[in-house]
Amino acid sequence: MRTKVFSALLTLILGFTSLTAHSQNPAAPVKPALLVIDIQNAFLPMIPEADKKTAMANINYYISLFRSHGFPVVLVYHHGEEYGVRPGTDLFEFPSTVSIKPDDPKIIKTYPDGFAKTDLDKVLKELGCNTLFLTGLSAVGCVLATYMGAMSHDYKAFMVKDAIMSHNSEFTNNIEIMFDAVGVDVVQLVLESTR
Repeated sequence: MRTKVFSALLTLILGFTSLTAHSQNPAAPVKPALLVIDIQNAFLPMIPEADKKTAMANINYYISLFRSHGFPVVLVYHHGEEYGVRPGTDLFEFPSTVSIKPDDPKIIKTYPDGFAKTDLDKVLKELGCNTLFLTGLSAVGCVLATYMGAMSHDYKAFMVKDAIMSHNSEFTNNIEIMFDAVGVDVVQLVLESTR
């Protein structure tokens, strides 16, 4: 347990060092946002049931945690005609069990990367955010593409362990390992340190 906590803290410290070194404004304080990506009714049936149950519970927890600390929750939806996923349809929507609010910023994308040809960068800049915590699906698709997009737009990005999912549990675990997904201890530390 100590090794995990030490590793998470070291990752956080190195991450903040990297944020300062690579951001457009090195003196800017850390301002986090939670991205909730593509947890739409059309795609959730593709996720193994146990993974879906864990990730959805954790996503709701993180939504509540970010709100309680006054940080934004940004919703990202995929519009895919090829899947019949169109705004205004039930397939397009997040399940009613997700704790979203009507005034949460909402981005609609047509590419895997949430930054590609959307207003995500503009919305995040207007909110003053420079550090992103990514949740949702797919760990090997849109979450990963948005993570890469965040980096190319000079954000510090973290995938959140047990709050991302894909059609294959092993693939999700590999992504969490390869990209040093952070857990609740690190997320809480960041939120509490940036009040």
